[in-house]
Amino acid sequence: MPIRFDAADAHWRVAPLPGFSAAQKDWLTRGGSLTAHLRALGEVAVRVTREAVALPWADEYAALGLVPRAPVWVREVVLSVDGVPFVAAHSVAPLAASVGVWQATRRLRTRPLAELLYSDSSVARSSLVSRTLTARHPLYRLALREIDSRPPHALVARRSVFERHGAPLMVTECMLPALWVHLASSASTPSAPSAPPAFAHAPQRPHGREHGRPLEHTASRAHGASRAEQEHIPGRASRESGHAPASDSQVKR
Repeated sequence: MPIRFDAADAHWRVAPLPGFSAAQKDWLTRGGSLTAHLRALGEVAVRVTREAVALPWADEYAALGLVPRAPVWVREVVLSVDGVPFVAAHSVAPLAASVGVWQATRRLRTRPLAELLYSDSSVARSSLVSRTLTARHPLYRLALREIDSRPPHALVARRSVFERHGAPLMVTECMLPALWVHLASSASTPSAPSAPPAFAHAPQRPHGREHGRPLEHTASRAHGASRAEQEHIPGRASRESGHAPASDSQVKR
């Protein structure tokens, strides 16, 4: 079913930037539960770093259909795999929805949000959108706390809006450097399979938003690098629009 909310704006785009690596494009466009994908890498733990009433970020209120400075409920967590932080996540819902339609988010404690999102058939999801984050973005500054090594100039993140009975909940996930290090190390291990990674075989999807796809889908949904991407000239955003969106529309377990 169609969703009224759109996570995209001038910076958050459905098509991952051509400069992203194949692994980044893969993880930024995977449907289904990110927690489930991380569990394929090791034991996942959720650490809550903040739960509070706050104001939405400058790039959030429009996506939620709110007026500026409208209060929201914020939940921030770190997802670790085998004790190493891999993802810093930030979820936000209108304050009224956080004590109504989305009130269960206030009682999660250290349980992953996926337990709510992927067990309710009334939840729909917008397309996944992604961007790079620099020090000017508040999520970059939150993620910085979880990086022990020298932080990179930019991080990559994705977000989408979930809708339940007309109320939005936006989830933004910032991938930390340790995730890419782990993936690169696994790929270079001699015992690793020599077959091409799963994202190399991701099917091409039609242009436009997809509706009616089950959210339990956990297969890779990467955008393969096309010849247009390989010859991409910076600043021509039209080259990026040829990618099909990563969209999950109906939750069913």
